Amino acid sequence: MTPGLPGLSLTWAQLRDLKCDELEGAADGWGRSSNRADAARDRIEQQLLTGLRDTQEGEAAQAAVQRLRQLGRNFQYVYTECGLLRTTLNSLAHEMRIQQRGLKEALDDAAALKYTVHPDGSVTYPSGGEGLVDGAPLKGGTASSSGLQGLLPPSGLTAPNPHAAKAQDIADRVTGAVRAAAEIDWRYAGILRRLRAEEGLKVPDSTWRDAAGDAAELRNAAGAYLRDAIPRDASPADRRDWWAGLTQEQREEYLAVYPDLIGNLDGIPALVRDAANRDNLQLLIGELSGRDDDKAMTQLAGLREIDRQLGAGTQPPMFLLGIGDEGNGRAIVSYGNPDTAQNVSAYVPGLGTALDRDFAENCLKRARDTAIGAAEVNPDSSTASIVWLGYDAPQLSMSDVAANLDVAGEGTARIGGTSYNSFMAGLSATNQNEDPHVTAIGHSYGSLAVGLAAQEKGGIPGVDDIILVGSPGTGARTADELGVGREHVFVGAAENDSVTKTLNSRETSGLGSGLAGGASAGVVVGSPLGPMGAAAGGVVGGVAGGLTGYFAQDAQSKEGEVWFGTDPAHQDFGANRFKVDAGPEPLQRGHAFMEAHSNYFHPAKDQMSSDNIARIVSGRSGEIVRERPR
Repeated sequence: MTPGLPGLSLTWAQLRDLKCDELEGAADGWGRSSNRADAARDRIEQQLLTGLRDTQEGEAAQAAVQRLRQLGRNFQYVYTECGLLRTTLNSLAHEMRIQQRGLKEALDDAAALKYTVHPDGSVTYPSGGEGLVDGAPLKGGTASSSGLQGLLPPSGLTAPNPHAAKAQDIADRVTGAVRAAAEIDWRYAGILRRLRAEEGLKVPDSTWRDAAGDAAELRNAAGAYLRDAIPRDASPADRRDWWAGLTQEQREEYLAVYPDLIGNLDGIPALVRDAANRDNLQLLIGELSGRDDDKAMTQLAGLREIDRQLGAGTQPPMFLLGIGDEGNGRAIVSYGNPDTAQNVSAYVPGLGTALDRDFAENCLKRARDTAIGAAEVNPDSSTASIVWLGYDAPQLSMSDVAANLDVAGEGTARIGGTSYNSFMAGLSATNQNEDPHVTAIGHSYGSLAVGLAAQEKGGIPGVDDIILVGSPGTGARTADELGVGREHVFVGAAENDSVTKTLNSRETSGLGSGLAGGASAGVVVGSPLGPMGAAAGGVVGGVAGGLTGYFAQDAQSKEGEVWFGTDPAHQDFGANRFKVDAGPEPLQRGHAFMEAHSNYFHPAKDQMSSDNIARIVSGRSGEIVRERPR
C-alpha cells in the first residue's frame, strides 16, 4: 500500500495523476442521457399527446393520455437527475483541477530547488548557508506540515539554513492541496451516493422531494461553480447577452442545477424560462408535499392546478415564465410566446391574490380569455397574454389586523412596480419583433402597482398602452403622469364596483374622527338613562358624528379624488374610459359580494369589457366602445 499523508487516504501522487478529463467524459455521457430524456419528453408532450387529444375521444383515449403524461413525467425526472449527475461530475473535476494546479506548482518549485518530496508530503532539503563560527555549510533536513498553515502563529524562531523556510512552504502547500482534495472527494462522494432513483415506473411527489434535496445539496457542495457567474445584478439586456454567450453544455448545466434562478431571471428567453420553471415546478411540488403547514398546502393546491393545465395542452400554448414559493407565492404565466408575439400584454392582479387554487383557476383564465379575445379581434397578428404575480399583493385577514393595513398603503405596490418594470424590461430585451405592441394591465390594487411602475424614471419599459380596471387609483393625479400620453391610458370602471369609488384619505379621516368623537359624546349624553341609554347614545352619536366628519371633509375634497390619487375614470384624470357592464349590486341576491369588481375580463359576464380589453391589447384601441368619464 502506498503511504500517504497522516490521517488521509489520498496521496499527493494520486492527486497528481488524477485524470479530470475522464470525470468530464463521464459527465458528458450523463449529459447525453439527460438530453435524450428531454427529447423524449418533448416528443410526448408536443407530438404524441397533442395528436391524441386532437384525433381521439372516449375512455380509452383518456387512459392513453394519462399513461403518456406519466411517461412524460418519468422522462422529466430522468432528465433532471441525469443533469444533476453531469453537473456533479463537472463540478468535482473543476474543483480537483484547482488543487492539482496548486500541487503541481509546489512540486515544480521543489524540483527546481532539487528538493525531495516524500510520499507522506514531507520535503527534504540540502545543506546551505554558512555557520557563524566556522563558515561551513549548515546541514540539510526535512520539513513536514501539520496541515494547519495559516492557523498557527509563527514561533519567532527561524532556521539558519535558507532552504528550510522554502521547504516548509512547499510541504505546507502539498499537504494543503491534498487535504482540500480529500474534502472535495468526500463531499461529492456523498452526493453521488444519494443520486439514485426509487424502483418502479412511477415518479411520485416523494421522489421529486428527494430530487429537490439533491439539487439543493449539489448547490451547497458546488459552491462558486456556475453560481457566481449568474448575472443577478445585471440589466435584463445584459442577462440576455450572457445567456446567448454560453455554450450549450453550460446552459444545460445551469438548467439542471439552478432552474429556480434561470427560470425567474428577467432577460432570459421565454422558451428557456418555461423549460426551467416546468422542472422547478415539479421540485416545488415535491418539496411542499412534505410539509403540512397552511401556507404550504395553499401554495401546493395552486401549483398542482398550474401543473394540470400545463399538462392539458391548452390553446393558446402556456409558457411558465416564473414560479416560486417566496412570500405569498410567485407565478407568471403567458398564453402565447412573448418573444415572438407582435402584441404582448401583462396583467397585474390585486387585493387578495396569492399563489393558490383560486389564482390558478381564475387569474390564469383572465389572461387566457384576453389572449383568445385579442386573436379574434386581430387574427393577423400574434398575441401573448401574461398574468404576472411577481409581488405580494395585500391580503385581507380576520386574524392579522396589521396585515390589512397593507391595502391602505402604497408599500407593496411600490415594490411590485419595481419588479414589474424589471420583468417588462426583460420582455423588451427578448422580443424578436422590431416594434412590438405592449400593454400593461392593472386590476384592483394591481392598477396601483402598474401606476407606480409607470411613474418610475423612464416609465414601464416598452409599454405603448396602459389599461386600468377596477382601480382605486394609481398614485397619479392625471393620466399624463403615467408616461405613455393620456391618449394611451384606458380605464374600465363598473357602476357597481365600489372599489372604484373609494373614499379619499381626508374623507376617511373625517369619518373616523367624527365617528369616535360622536360616539364618545353620545355615551355621555345617554348615560343618565342607564347602560342602555349610554349604548344607544353612543351608536346614534357615532353615526351622526361620522356623517358630519365625512361631509365636512368631502366638501374640501375634489370630486374625483379617491384613496390613491384621482379616480382614473373621472374626467379630471383625463384617460379614455371604455364601456363596461354595470355589474350586479354588492348585495344583489344570487351574486357574490363585489362581483362587479371581478367581471372585467369575463366574456360571459361582461362581454363589453372583455371585448374592449381585447381590442386595446390587439392594437386596435380605436375600435373600443367608449363611455363618458365620471
